[in-house]
Amino acid sequence: MDYSAKIDESLQNLHDEGRYRVFIDIERTKGAFPHAIWNTPDGQKKPVTIWCGNDYLGMGQHPHVLEAMHDAINAAGAGSGGTRNISGTTVYHKRLEAELAGLHQKEAALIFTSAYIANDATLSTLPRLFPGLVILSDELNHASMIQGIRNGRGEKKIWRHNDVAHLRELLEQLDPDQPKLIAFESIYSMDGDYGPIEQVLDLADEFNALTYIDEVHAVGMYGPHGAGVAERDGLMDRIDIINGTLGKAYGVMGGYIATSAKMADAIRSYAPGFIFTTSLPPAVAAGAAASVKHLKTDPHLHELQQTHARILKDRLIAMGLPIIDHGSHIVPVHVGDPVKCKMISDKLLEDHGIYVQPINFPTVPRGTERLRFTPSPLHGPKEIDRLVAALDNLWSQCALNRAELTG
Repeated sequence: MDYSAKIDESLQNLHDEGRYRVFIDIERTKGAFPHAIWNTPDGQKKPVTIWCGNDYLGMGQHPHVLEAMHDAINAAGAGSGGTRNISGTTVYHKRLEAELAGLHQKEAALIFTSAYIANDATLSTLPRLFPGLVILSDELNHASMIQGIRNGRGEKKIWRHNDVAHLRELLEQLDPDQPKLIAFESIYSMDGDYGPIEQVLDLADEFNALTYIDEVHAVGMYGPHGAGVAERDGLMDRIDIINGTLGKAYGVMGGYIATSAKMADAIRSYAPGFIFTTSLPPAVAAGAAASVKHLKTDPHLHELQQTHARILKDRLIAMGLPIIDHGSHIVPVHVGDPVKCKMISDKLLEDHGIYVQPINFPTVPRGTERLRFTPSPLHGPKEIDRLVAALDNLWSQCALNRAELTG
C-alpha cells in the first residue's frame, strides 16, 4: 500500500470536484469588524469585509466582553487548570452556567468547550440514562447531533425535514412504553428555515417523548432576551433540553445545554465528552457571561441585524438572484455548481475585497451549492452596496441564471 499516493488521490478528488477548502488567513482588528486584513498567499496585506462570519452581532469586539475577559485573565491567569472534576471549575464557570440557566428559564446549565461537543456528549449519553431510548432525528440535523446519536449506539429514526406528519407516523409505530426523544433545530443554518417547534412539542406531549432542540443559530438573536426562537414563540418551558453556542452571536467560544437540574447532573456525571475535557479558560467563560448578560437587555443589535438581512435579501431579489428566504437572518444565494461557487467566492475576495466561503457538498447536497451571507448590525449601506454590485457583475460573468421578475 502506497499511503502517500492514497492521500494524494483523496485530496485530488476534492480539487477535481471543486470542493477543496482553502483557509483564508484573516487578521481581525479590534473595533473594525466586519472589516479585516487578508494575508494573501503571496505575502500581501489586503483589506476585506467579512460576510460569512458567525460572530453574528459583532460581540467578539464589544467593550463589555473585552473588559470582562481582561479582568478575568488578570485575576485568574490563562488556563482553567484541568477538567471540571479536577480543579477546572471556577467562579467564572459557575457564573456563566447560572447566566445561561436564567436565560433559558431552566434549573441548570452545563457548559462545554463547543456546541459540537455539547451535542455529541449529551446525545450519546442519553441512551445510557434511558435504556431502550429511540431518538427521532430531523434528517437535516447538524453533523454534531448526528455524531452524538451514532455514538450513543441506540435506536434511531430519521424523519423527513420539518415533516411533522412523517414524525407522527414514526411515533405511532413505536411501543407507547418505549422511551423516546425528538431531536431537531430551531434554525437550520444552510437554508435559514425554522423548525416547527410548537407542532413537534405537541407530538412530544401526545406520545410522551423528551425533546432536544439545537438553538445555536438563534441564541442571542431571537426572543425578548435573546434566548432563541423558542423564547420568541413562548415555548421554552415545554422543551426538555436546549443546546446553544457561545461562539456565534455571543462572539466568544463554547457550547452548553440548559435543562433540569437532574438532567444536567446526570449528563455531567456520565458523559465522557464532559468528564475528560479541560474546561474553558476563565477569561472565555467571563467574556461569554458578559455577552449573554448584555444581550439579555439590549435588543438593538439583533433588531438592526434583522433589518440589514431584510435589506440585503430585497436587493438581491430585485436583481433576480436565486436567494433562499425563510425570514431568518441567514441569506443563502443558490449557485448550484461547486466549481462556479468556488470561482465566485475567489473573485469576490481577490477583485472586490469581499470574503464569503463557498458552501459545497457534504455540508449541502450536490447541486445545491451556495454562498451563505450573514449580515450583521455593522454591515451598513456601504458594505451592502459593494456586495450587491459585485454579485450583479459576477453573476453575469459566470452566466448564471436569474429569476424572472414580474409586476
